[in-house]
Amino acid sequence: MQMDYQQRISFVRERIRTACERVKRSPDEVTLIAVTKYVDVEATRELIEAGLTDLGENRLQQALPKLTLLADAARWHFIGSLQTNKVKDVLPYFSVIHSLDRLSLAKEIQKQAEKLDIQASCLVQVNISGESTKSGLSPNEVRDFLEETIRLPRIHVCGLMTMAPAVHDPQETRPFFRGLRELRDTLKADFPGLEHLSMGMSGDFEVAVEEGATLVRVGSLLVKP
Repeated sequence: MQMDYQQRISFVRERIRTACERVKRSPDEVTLIAVTKYVDVEATRELIEAGLTDLGENRLQQALPKLTLLADAARWHFIGSLQTNKVKDVLPYFSVIHSLDRLSLAKEIQKQAEKLDIQASCLVQVNISGESTKSGLSPNEVRDFLEETIRLPRIHVCGLMTMAPAVHDPQETRPFFRGLRELRDTLKADFPGLEHLSMGMSGDFEVAVEEGATLVRVGSLLVKP
């Protein structure tokens, strides 16, 4: 399986490189996050050994066996919706939270980060498509939210995250990814820490890269049978 993982990683990285080439970006600007919710501890270990050390999980209970055994072997990204009462359990393990979407959650992250004496890196989740089924702030709420979170010294907002609508043609996601990049660029003058754009998954990551993604979350292309 390890050789298979190496081949899959190479395949995805090559697609990232080609997408970067089309828009004159460096592939070094893009971090590939393997979404490992589909696989067990052993498969996750093999994926790490094959060369991927940024891993994404969206449910704490599902991730705990992997975190317990492999916590120091990878950089873990929490990519799912985060309940306020789970923050104390998530923060010790995860380097980046991709789903900061409300002030009550920010305050709890601040509280728990103080207890752990750490600074928590977070991405603000933006519902750029306006779909009622998706979490996240509307684009016009983001500036005020950043003004609030900047007062919480244990939180480092390092970028924005979005999920595009599920569509048949990946090109249809382009306006949403472009919209997030334009929002980030508008805000960056006042919030220079907004470095990252977490956007793009297995079906649309190339479009996301072309539109400026720095973090892409790829699951099925890497780990599904």
